[in-house]
Amino acid sequence: MPNNLASFAIHVDDVDRARSFYQEVFDWKFEPWGPPGFYLIHTGDEVSPGIQGLMHARQEPLTGTGMKGAEITIAVDDLDAVRARVERSGGTITYGPGAIPTVGTLIRFLDTEGNDCGAMQYDVPPHT
Repeated sequence: MPNNLASFAIHVDDVDRARSFYQEVFDWKFEPWGPPGFYLIHTGDEVSPGIQGLMHARQEPLTGTGMKGAEITIAVDDLDAVRARVERSGGTITYGPGAIPTVGTLIRFLDTEGNDCGAMQYDVPPHT
């Protein structure tokens, strides 16, 4: 079995605010699952389901500086549109757009909860 990424989790301070952000920016769907405030994230559709995601409240407040948790990069078709949606939805662009030769163009941003994320418009779609 290959060592493919199977799941990701986004820990947040305000679940409703964060859900709204990711729904607006990436059209992700959220399904209540388990305890209150815990959601499965559906990043794709039936043809291209993506990977399983989870969102729930942080167990401890985010403090200090520097990256906390995993760094995720989301493959997008229209980086300019995503950048505008990040800003309109309360996120902050922290890098880019920056071209990565032979790979694509990347932005990094903070979501409404301070999580550092990336969005990449690939020159060649991943997993082809």
